[in-house]
Amino acid sequence: MHVDTDRLRADIEANAEHGEIEVDEGRARTVLTGTDANRAARETLVDRMGDAGLDVTVDAVGNIAGTWTPESVDPGAAPVAAGSHVDSVPEGGIFDGPLGVYAALEAVRAMQDAGVEPARPLVVVSFTEEEGQRFSEGLLGSSVAVGERTVEEALATEDGEGVTLEESLERIGFRGEGRLDASDWEAWYELHIEQDTRLERENVPVGVVTTITGITHCEAEIVGEANHAGATPMDERTDALAAASEVVLDVEAAANEVVEEESETAVGTVGSLSVSPDATNVVPGKVEFGVDIRDVDYQSMQTIVEATRSSLAIVEADRGVETSFSRPFDLEPTPMSDTLRAAAHRAGEASGIRTIDLHSGAAHDTMHVADVTDAALLFAPSQDGISHNPREWTDWEDCASATRVLAGAMASVAGADAAEE
Repeated sequence: MHVDTDRLRADIEANAEHGEIEVDEGRARTVLTGTDANRAARETLVDRMGDAGLDVTVDAVGNIAGTWTPESVDPGAAPVAAGSHVDSVPEGGIFDGPLGVYAALEAVRAMQDAGVEPARPLVVVSFTEEEGQRFSEGLLGSSVAVGERTVEEALATEDGEGVTLEESLERIGFRGEGRLDASDWEAWYELHIEQDTRLERENVPVGVVTTITGITHCEAEIVGEANHAGATPMDERTDALAAASEVVLDVEAAANEVVEEESETAVGTVGSLSVSPDATNVVPGKVEFGVDIRDVDYQSMQTIVEATRSSLAIVEADRGVETSFSRPFDLEPTPMSDTLRAAAHRAGEASGIRTIDLHSGAAHDTMHVADVTDAALLFAPSQDGISHNPREWTDWEDCASATRVLAGAMASVAGADAAEE
């Protein structure tokens, strides 16, 4: 099958014009769910799907699906789906999300151009609010598609100004009907930029993900006593920030130890810190901070969590502070389908495109879809590992190579045969 690199590039660049922002370096776009930029991106996608002869539907939370059902399809066969999202983070790049959507569309067009006759329908999907920048913490549309969140719950979510998802989708004309049900699919593929540098370092155009990392978010509070920075002797202080600094370093040390002894892919990060009263001349009385822990091995994640708890107990005993700890978000690692991964590797071999196994350290809609059907995640290289940034870049030839692997894998899983000439 021939992937049209120019056509794929034209699609992604046309999408990049929606919400485009002028920047000194790179290309930036801000496409938040329910905005005018989001409407334009959705309309462009629907037009492209229509041009390819796909039957387009929009569900109640704005998930878009375009289905190709040629005459060769078994009417009762479950479809093979692929896609990603078209929303972005503020001032994001042009590949994160749209590459997966338009690669899936180009894969279908490549099959059509080659006279491929699948036994199953092919579905191209764009999920709503993957980035979680306006209405949720992320992966909203896919969470509804797998039944982890109801349509009503999703539509009732509000942005910072009290506008609901339902109101915003109605305003832009993408509040559809029903619910896209991912459990109806035979299989799901998502192509995404890597957001790391392994493919670039090894000069490999396509990665086949083995496991999507688990993610735990912990929240901690340390309460000491606020007091005058000049009038309070050093030996009479109960400094919450000094205590918190020990915990921050302990989290880093615990993660490094896990990498050395248990799992080289583990990471631990204290990424948010709120200091009160936050004044230069006041001894900090309270600190709240958030810890992000990730790995493909859940037990390794547990090790870092317990090290964080232990560190809090130690500073409480040694420094006289009071501490609290909670774990509001906990998602175990998600293994990808061995069958779909093998199909991707075979597609790469058949096309003369090198593929390697690697893990994903970031969350994707595929994490949800894998709960209800076979799922796989493919990566294309990211220059310098940069993403969520105007300098995010993947070479067009790499985009095309990854799309060829995607197309071959989808065709194989869909039971496709090339039409005889």
